[in-house]
Amino acid sequence: MVDETGGTMPALVRQVAAEAEEAWKQYAVEGAVGPDTPVEIDDALLQIDAERAAELLTYLATYDLVFPGSGRRDRAHARLTAERVVRLLGFEAAWYTNIIDLSSAARAWNPVTRHTFDGVVAGTGGSFTVVLLQVGED
Repeated sequence: MVDETGGTMPALVRQVAAEAEEAWKQYAVEGAVGPDTPVEIDDALLQIDAERAAELLTYLATYDLVFPGSGRRDRAHARLTAERVVRLLGFEAAWYTNIIDLSSAARAWNPVTRHTFDGVVAGTGGSFTVVLLQVGED
């Protein structure tokens, strides 16, 4: 996976994850481990289509991974923003996530950080690259 700027998507996701880990280190479980390299991030990412990307972008902007019933933002506004991001990247954009399932019966993902909860959606297309990451601890 290579983005339009020549960097790999796993490397960009790892960079964002490292920044989140640093910013939220006071909340992390002491001694927690997670992926440290772009290769490990690559193993965690799944390719998705644009519609799924919009759904997941909306979810991450609207709901809390730690407390799923707790709304963070207005869902309609989050959906409009997610659709705009998808349009900006274009039809040929490549989209990735670590999220396997966010149904009401199950929530599953491949970790990309050292935090207990994390969800990422990353896309590249045209001249844009987008990475949205949510982390949390309970």
